[in-house]
Amino acid sequence: MMPRKPDVPNNTARGADYRALAEFRYHIRRYLEFSDQAAKAAGLEPRQYQLLLAIRGLPDDVDPTVGVLAQQLHAHHHSTVELINRAESNDLVRRLRAGTRVFVRLTKKGERVLARIVDKRLQQLRVAGPALVNSLQQLINMKPKSKKRGDRKRTRSRTSRKHRS
Repeated sequence: MMPRKPDVPNNTARGADYRALAEFRYHIRRYLEFSDQAAKAAGLEPRQYQLLLAIRGLPDDVDPTVGVLAQQLHAHHHSTVELINRAESNDLVRRLRAGTRVFVRLTKKGERVLARIVDKRLQQLRVAGPALVNSLQQLINMKPKSKKRGDRKRTRSRTSRKHRS
């Protein structure tokens, strides 16, 4: 029985891959930083803005429950409850109970605040968006590095010679 090879990642990344990935990450961070600043300028904490956006951005057929919002925010259930509590105390959201289910809805104030932030975000995204799209396009269009056909043959023939001796 042959010993099993250790799991080694197939390293096909090149310098251009690293540069493109770093550039893409840079543009995403810029976008997120601008979002955070727009939220703060409107008097919200960035997570409150994210909560309001998650509620408003849900498809019509998805109920805005605490569990769904926690999933959208990539947050724990109890952290989402605390976030909703703070947003509710600021009159940005309200809870509606239906049996054991709790739904979270935007208030009129929450809708107005969110609309102001989103308008700024869309304006900024129209300016900065092409750079983000370009960096993503570079990543998508990159072809993985592959061995040349001749390299495989040479490797095989060296291996074959070793086994013949």
